Amino acid sequence: MSEELFAPIFVPDDIREAVGGRAWLQAMLDAERALALAAARAGLIPPEAAEAIAGCCNADLFDVEEIGHSGRAAGNPVPALVKALTAAVSEVSEAAARHVHRGATSQDIVDTAAMLVSRRALGLILAELDGLATACARLAEEHRHTLMAGRTLMQQALPTTFGLKAAGWLVSVLDARRRLLTVREEGLAAQLGGAAGTLASLGSSGIQVLRAFADELGLAEPVVPWHTARFRVADLGGALSLAAGTAHKVALDVILLSQTEVAEVAEPSGGGRGGSSTLPHKRNPVRSVLAAACARRVYPLAATLQSAMAQEHERAAGAWHSEWDALSEALALTGGAATSMRETLEGLEVHPGRMRENLNITNGLILAEHVTTVAAEKIGRLEAHELVQAASLRAAEGGRTLREELADEPGLRDALSEEDMDAALDPAGYLGSAETFVDRALELYRKEGTA
Repeated sequence: MSEELFAPIFVPDDIREAVGGRAWLQAMLDAERALALAAARAGLIPPEAAEAIAGCCNADLFDVEEIGHSGRAAGNPVPALVKALTAAVSEVSEAAARHVHRGATSQDIVDTAAMLVSRRALGLILAELDGLATACARLAEEHRHTLMAGRTLMQQALPTTFGLKAAGWLVSVLDARRRLLTVREEGLAAQLGGAAGTLASLGSSGIQVLRAFADELGLAEPVVPWHTARFRVADLGGALSLAAGTAHKVALDVILLSQTEVAEVAEPSGGGRGGSSTLPHKRNPVRSVLAAACARRVYPLAATLQSAMAQEHERAAGAWHSEWDALSEALALTGGAATSMRETLEGLEVHPGRMRENLNITNGLILAEHVTTVAAEKIGRLEAHELVQAASLRAAEGGRTLREELADEPGLRDALSEEDMDAALDPAGYLGSAETFVDRALELYRKEGTA
């Protein structure tokens, strides 16, 4: 495994730690702690036994790697953890040790831990998305009048503003944030069903223990155990994929706008960021590149979580096991993508002058549709289209400006005054509802606030 070398490049330390082995171990211990306290609340075990167990549910008391190695025999880490926890509790109270893990099965502990790990990681991801949304909103406001070329199929299409582009990013980030918030607030539920989902070993106290268990953890109480009903995990995977994809879209735009021949934006530099090992002149959009790489890895991880939805009867034969690392990595890499793009947009250098230069590179052809629209009011749509198209072809082939060709076209010269032509070829006059769309995006941002 190459975790130590490559992971820090893609994912910040706090997010890696939130989904790392120690975090999972502590989450499993939190589940064991909650189980003991819930059993005591239901009168199934003495309160002092629950307190003794709870006092030993500290990951610092255990060796994560050793539990992982020992867990290979059972196919999951819980039996090894229960053995180690029981030994630790025995040193405090032999009587209390008899009540460790009462009523639960291994999957109860791992699945509940997955919900706890996800909740903490989602909090960190949402904080990054909040920062990314703030950066998008600032760019949308500051550049609402900054003209640039809108591009379709990688070709210049019509004038737009950089503010509108940033507003589009903003709304997508808010959509992704909203989806993750919904999952965090409504989709994370405790898991407690016992060996086959009936809580038979808890007798008539099963539901009471379940309710207290969920309450202790601050997780939703499920209607029924969800050992092989994996909607929650698959839904989380889907939401992570959407969030990563949103960051990927922003990253790709920045990468394309940063090309030497385009040079309309540049990632923040400093501290060696964006440097090349062989080409000293280069300023690579490295944060956007890392975000794109993270997102590309999240998509198949989400697919793994979704493909694990079909599971056999009351316990899966392999599908459940495939989720653990996939979920951790999807959380980490989504956070990595969001962090990289937050850092990028917070320091993004925007070059309005270069945007205007590129907008003028077609010598006015980008405004041909506008000229047609204006001329159509005087001579009709069909004739206007044919005349402007002919003038545009001559301009493209002969190297003259569209303005020059329009002035030499009798049918257009007679219909349009010099002022009409100049107005029709002014990109600032053909932005449609761009500014209104920016306002609508910023209004949504102000309305939704932060997580």
